[in-house]
Amino acid sequence: MPAAAEFQHTLAKTASLHGSSLHTGAKVSLKIQPAPPDSGIKFKRKDLQDEPTIDATIANVKTVERATSIGEGSIRVHTVEHVLSALAALGVDNAVIEMDANEPPIGDGSALPFVDAIRKAGVAPQEAPRLLFHVREPISVETKSGSLLVVLPDNEFRISCTQAGPEGRFTQFMTTAITPAIYEREIAPARTFVYYEDVEQLMEKNLIKGGSLENAIVVRGDSVLSKEPLRFPDEFVRHKILDIIGDLALLGRALRGHVIAIKPGHGVNTDFARALAKVQAATTAVLPKSALPLGEGGLDINAVMAVLPHRYPFLMVDRILSFEGETKCIGIKSVTINEPFFQGHFPGHPVMPGVLQVEAMAQVASVLMMRISKSASRVGYFMSADGVKFRKPVFPGDTLFIHAELTKSRGNRLAKAMCKCVVNDAVVSEGELMFTFIDK
Repeated sequence: MPAAAEFQHTLAKTASLHGSSLHTGAKVSLKIQPAPPDSGIKFKRKDLQDEPTIDATIANVKTVERATSIGEGSIRVHTVEHVLSALAALGVDNAVIEMDANEPPIGDGSALPFVDAIRKAGVAPQEAPRLLFHVREPISVETKSGSLLVVLPDNEFRISCTQAGPEGRFTQFMTTAITPAIYEREIAPARTFVYYEDVEQLMEKNLIKGGSLENAIVVRGDSVLSKEPLRFPDEFVRHKILDIIGDLALLGRALRGHVIAIKPGHGVNTDFARALAKVQAATTAVLPKSALPLGEGGLDINAVMAVLPHRYPFLMVDRILSFEGETKCIGIKSVTINEPFFQGHFPGHPVMPGVLQVEAMAQVASVLMMRISKSASRVGYFMSADGVKFRKPVFPGDTLFIHAELTKSRGNRLAKAMCKCVVNDAVVSEGELMFTFIDK
């Protein structure tokens, strides 16, 4: 089982809020209900027939003008970023957000009302591993207007953000780790803001109907108009970080990486979330949805070495991820620059030899066959390799996902398997392998 901090969480009991929404101005009652593991965050429209629900995922984003709105079919929920931000930052993975209108209450323009409600309800762990996205390489999105979001590998979730208004007014910078305590103290109280010259245009679009100096800060020239003084000297950049957390929550996984944002906004934020989702889907397409299992679900390196006779430098399997029935198996091989074959294979341009990719396929297929025969007292030997194709080069830093599917077997002595190696959801090599087994 994962460490306690990596369990999924939901609310211990229902959290409730009431108030007016920002853009529609409607009165709304909102309840955040506990939800089962692996269900994610959902919005339920209690005011509509059949009470439809919408998954809070990047695939359901519909509009991003001054707020992030999601929808399915004709059903919409507007301005979801503040409540999603609070849930994500406090570590809530599963919840149902019930509303009797199409937009959550705006409160004071910050995420603090949601944080207070969640804290009052309590957060409870669930017996399921948390879904994480560990960033392995830089990912970036840039717009023609000068907005830029980049994420770099990091063991924690961190955001460094630069906010700049028109003509560079109120340029602010902040960098911080995102933890529940830091978020509650440093990010959640930051309120939304708008530039005075944009107000008329927003009103013409029937937006900010519920806006006032009680729930937003208005920037006019070099002056700040609000019901109360600024809560932080750099309140604007803090609210931008709040919005980034909410928009990236649409990824549906807890991010482990350092986000660097320059002039962020809901449009570029959600484009960035899509880019992350695309990478995440490509790199984990063949992974099981739960934690990597042992025993019947998979084999760690010690179990692999108990089955295969190979050892360094010729063991080409780091782990067996999963078995599917009696005929399919997926293994993994992390390719590093420290592999001994890189010293002599294309020095200066390291490329994994194709023959070793074939060997990796054969080793995974051998594990599958030995599992079926329930015997590790034999050794597999190649008989033939047909239809072998090398489609793309494999470089240091790549991770090979090695698929083997048993297509023919004759007793426990002869077997044929279709195999392929996959990197970032692309097949890099494949072939049909035949091998025989003999007793050691």
